[in-house]
Amino acid sequence: MRLLTHNMLSSNIKGVTNGFPLRIEAEKVVEKTVEMNADFLKKMFEKIQWKAFIDASRAMGYTELPEEVDPTTLESDEFLSKFHHALLELHLEEGALVCPETGRRFPVNKGIPNMLLHEDEV
Repeated sequence: MRLLTHNMLSSNIKGVTNGFPLRIEAEKVVEKTVEMNADFLKKMFEKIQWKAFIDASRAMGYTELPEEVDPTTLESDEFLSKFHHALLELHLEEGALVCPETGRRFPVNKGIPNMLLHEDEV
């Protein structure tokens, strides 16, 4: 699971009002090379919740991104390269996503998060 996906997931358990961001518990992280597309990165930057993204990247062992950014940061090729790496090349292969409100763990196996709810959670 890429961090691009993680930034768009939330816990939908019945009664949960704050299901985002899901905390990452990484057991296995792999890197997969992806061709960089600066235009795509600039468009995705607007949709990313930066604090959640930074926390997730750090949970996966990547600490190269700044705590705070603004749209002018997108003019830096060095920043775009680091953003690209975190967003698209880091993959959570094994681990879990944890609901911030309930602590419910959603397993991630072979890069696929299982967000299915139990019957009593619907």
